[in-house]
Amino acid sequence: MSPIRESRDFRLLLGSSLVTMFGSFITLVAVPYQMKELTDSPLMVGLVSVVEFVPMVVGGLWGGAIADAMDRRKIMIYSEVGLCGASLLLMVNALMPEPQVWVLFVVGALSAGLYSVRGPSEQAVINRVLKLDQMGAAFAIQGVTRNIGGIAGPALGGVIVVSFGPATSYGIDVVSFLLSLLLLVRVATVAPPEDAAPPSLGSLLDGVRYAARRPDLMGTYLVDMAAMFFAMSNALFPFLAERYGGANEQFALGLLAAAGGIGSVLASLTSGWTAHVHRHGLGVIVSAALWGVGVAVAAIMPNIWLIVACLVFAGGADMISGIFRGMIWNQTIPDEYRGRLAGIELLSYSAGPMLGNGRAGLMSHLGGERFSLGAGGLLCVGGVLVLGALLPRFRAYDSRTDEHAVAQRARREAVS
Repeated sequence: MSPIRESRDFRLLLGSSLVTMFGSFITLVAVPYQMKELTDSPLMVGLVSVVEFVPMVVGGLWGGAIADAMDRRKIMIYSEVGLCGASLLLMVNALMPEPQVWVLFVVGALSAGLYSVRGPSEQAVINRVLKLDQMGAAFAIQGVTRNIGGIAGPALGGVIVVSFGPATSYGIDVVSFLLSLLLLVRVATVAPPEDAAPPSLGSLLDGVRYAARRPDLMGTYLVDMAAMFFAMSNALFPFLAERYGGANEQFALGLLAAAGGIGSVLASLTSGWTAHVHRHGLGVIVSAALWGVGVAVAAIMPNIWLIVACLVFAGGADMISGIFRGMIWNQTIPDEYRGRLAGIELLSYSAGPMLGNGRAGLMSHLGGERFSLGAGGLLCVGGVLVLGALLPRFRAYDSRTDEHAVAQRARREAVS
């Protein structure tokens, strides 16, 4: 808990993140539910995530570039204002006599871009306000915070959207952004390094080239993207809740949406053992494969409770994978590349879920929800194991001896 005790700015960022995520997770339940109510099509629900892909890629890469060259706090504040406006548009649309489907697509794409611009700056700020040896603890704390929002938000979101309608859900999200802004404006200014290159296509490509030269980093990106693409199935939740929830559809939807977060919190709270693991690449491979196993087994469970239990297990495995990925990123990447690499990291753990929900919707359209879950989970396990075999340097990564980790420790010690 030392990051919370020792850093005021980390506490403010953590509080802002928790409030924002609480409202955003409510909206993440409301949008697919509203799309289901308007179209009754799992394919259309999945396409909501697919259309967010390009804005997310552009926003993540550009957000990383400007995070290395501008005041990261201002980037976060401006992005938050834009996200608040996007949720306000969703609320207005939901209040109309005939809500428009195209608004869900357009505003979803806008929000994805703004989130991707914001994310690299937030992670880069945290990297600056904490000590290097606090990064593992900070990532675990962020995981707990993110998943508290990921439990409470979806659980309440399912009840709220079914009971009171999407407009109420979006209104709560607007309020959460306003509260978050009150915390963000109190964070100290975080200026870029004095020798930072101005944001440009050249600086962006320089960050991409740096990542491409690092097999350990590429392994974290590729394994997570494969795992999420094949096994992410949130687009199926409204249909699973309707089919297996019976008279308690709203509670079933909340449980399904919160299951991954519950597993992540349990994993985070018991993650002390990860500090004693040094083969982080192998840890990512094993835990990503277990995520796929959890989703695949959910496909053969006979009732909603056992499906949720499998998804809780999968969420825990995904959290452990995230902790190990975060350790590799935060202990080996130089500060001058931190913003641009944070943008690539955001792409790696956002692109997979977005495209994965599209895959889930398409496979459900072709063969049903259980087929989509089972086949996706098995493809995840296979894809992760193949990548592990093809990336021996990533598989062999050891934080005690890796040249980049050793160099960063020496650099931080020299500064202190």
